[in-house]
Amino acid sequence: MSWRFWKRREAMPAPGDEGWEQALVNRVVLDHLEEQRRSRRWGVVFKLLTFAYLIALLVLFWPDDFITRVAPGEGHTALVEVKGLIAPETGASADRIIKALRRAYEDDNTKGIILRINSPGGSPVQAGYINDEIQRLRKQHPDTPVYAVAADLCASGGYYIAVAADAIYVDKASLIGSIGVRIDAFGFVEALRELGIERRLLTAGQNKGILDPFSPLHEEQRAFLQGVLDQLHRQFIEVVRAGRGEHLKGGDELFSGLFWSGEESVALGLADGLGSSSYVARELIGAEKIVKYSTKKDLLEHLADRLGASIAASLMRLSGADGYPIVR
Repeated sequence: MSWRFWKRREAMPAPGDEGWEQALVNRVVLDHLEEQRRSRRWGVVFKLLTFAYLIALLVLFWPDDFITRVAPGEGHTALVEVKGLIAPETGASADRIIKALRRAYEDDNTKGIILRINSPGGSPVQAGYINDEIQRLRKQHPDTPVYAVAADLCASGGYYIAVAADAIYVDKASLIGSIGVRIDAFGFVEALRELGIERRLLTAGQNKGILDPFSPLHEEQRAFLQGVLDQLHRQFIEVVRAGRGEHLKGGDELFSGLFWSGEESVALGLADGLGSSSYVARELIGAEKIVKYSTKKDLLEHLADRLGASIAASLMRLSGADGYPIVR
């Protein structure tokens, strides 16, 4: 019983008085009804809070173009962001970037496109898909220029994408370059030996476990892997030379994996000038209004990431289990 019941109980007739049983029943019923009303009120409050939370999630994860609208006939600069690791199932995956690029080109009000890149690199395949699609779209839409604008970092796979643009603009403090290829892996062979642990790896194909971190890497296997990396590196260099052409002023050091400040990159011909997205939109494209075309992950994808899908992928890359080369 609630404290209100006991408060009312003090005003009730004493046991033995006429009608005290009926008064007691009435008080119990009234107290029960009041508790029900209170429960309903709290239920409404919790439902409103839950609804507000869901609305907040929808606003947080809704695509950018739901909020950004352009008046009919209004010319604008389309912005496509390449942010973070370039890999499948990320915000900078080829599927997402290409989808955004196509939407930007298909809009009749787009006067020019900016690829704003802030990426350390990633998959050479994903970067190659994006590079190829930019070149294809440029041929289809020769009157719509596309500029790459580097933010903090435009390295390796990010630069692989940038060289497909008409021109590259950077901040003086941006980091540009890192034209190279690497495979990440670890070796724990000696540690297992010291601990007296026997590694039992069964394969069909003598080199199937070539990047297993608990097995030794033989010299012929090391030479094979180096050959694969060299081939991918040559492909990368060819893409850069095709994109930058006579702009390049450096020598072989440009392709050694080193990186430079934005100011140095202009002097080396890796970039065309200093400028932000706003500068390029205003001064080069001539449409100061910038509209984002990048697509966000939906709510389910964010939840999946937080449940561990991205962690599992990272662990696989760390172990080198799939032997996937990374351009970064």
